[in-house]
Amino acid sequence: MIPFILIVFVIYGGFHLYAFRKIEGALHLAPATQVWLIVFLALMLLAPFLVRLGERYGFPILSRILAYAGYSWMGVLFLFVCLSLLLDFCRLLFAVSGFFAQRDFTRLFLSVGHTFAISLVLSFGIAVYGWFEAQNIRQETIAIRSSSIPAAPGKIRIVQISDVHLGVMAGEKRLEKITAIIRDAAPDILISTGDLIDGQGDDFSRYMESFRKIEPRYGKFAITGNHEFYAGLDQSLSLLSSAGFKVLRGEGVTVAGLINIAGVDDQVSQGPPPYRENREETAFSGLPRGYFTVFLKHRPLVNKETLDKFDVQLSGHTHKGQIFPFCFVTGLFFPKQAGFYRLSVHSSLYVSRGTGTWGPPMRFLSPPEVTIIDLLHAEETDKVMPPRP
Repeated sequence: MIPFILIVFVIYGGFHLYAFRKIEGALHLAPATQVWLIVFLALMLLAPFLVRLGERYGFPILSRILAYAGYSWMGVLFLFVCLSLLLDFCRLLFAVSGFFAQRDFTRLFLSVGHTFAISLVLSFGIAVYGWFEAQNIRQETIAIRSSSIPAAPGKIRIVQISDVHLGVMAGEKRLEKITAIIRDAAPDILISTGDLIDGQGDDFSRYMESFRKIEPRYGKFAITGNHEFYAGLDQSLSLLSSAGFKVLRGEGVTVAGLINIAGVDDQVSQGPPPYRENREETAFSGLPRGYFTVFLKHRPLVNKETLDKFDVQLSGHTHKGQIFPFCFVTGLFFPKQAGFYRLSVHSSLYVSRGTGTWGPPMRFLSPPEVTIIDLLHAEETDKVMPPRP
């Protein structure tokens, strides 16, 4: 964990250094102004760490202010760096072309001041749009037909939420939107595929009340994501249980004699106590055969040893990058990062883009979603997904 934080800190620090060079090169700031700019950039660099400290030691108002300022800046900075690098690459192409043509083509390109202004204006504009996109929670509906689904009731509706990240920035107003969509969908089963909780100091009990009021016919089930461990495992499990979720930690259950649901902790649980061994195989042990099996796993990674032990795996975690073009980075680690995928004849995978946001309170070309999954009975001759042996 510490090496990962150091790597992120170095990369994020590099973004700030690059931004400083761009600002200074375009505006030619006086020395005193440069000092103030350095102080501001240093505060923004440290803001995510200061937010956690504020949560831990009981400064909720300060944490909230720093979170909105620091994480909004993070989104703007990411967009600014991406746009600036794109324009720098275009300038490089002009320079290379001029080298071979023995002419100075860079004079035909935008000036340093113009490229800075374009990057700055576009990054703020996209950030504002991204804030509105993050508020526009979409409903994604998929239907899975299988002869393993009982003819009665014929259809079982699962509603999946993932990566809500309730904390100092995502609170009651956002939760009202989410729970309204869930209620309107009238689920038979409500599922959270991790990262519902994200914080240490906020009073999460008031958030859980909204989930307590939702009573699907066949229950509510959840698994841990990495942020449940970061926020504090005991607190997270207690809050999930208080909201009425049955937390599946390397175990499975048969729901109302209709389908199986199995789930595992996020892989971050592999560590010293209070973590524990996280073997996927144990989640399926003891489950009756012949039932349609839903497997809950936070990260969209498929274990070859458990493939074909489930009919559909529900995952999240990636946010589909959350802010384009970060999806190209997440795609390096999670090739299947959003949508429905057929894994084999018997198994498939659905990856949610996430219902909330982490870090910057914005999304760009990756809108949040609440997923409605209808499991439908199909005759053997019409089946889409053959029953597992």
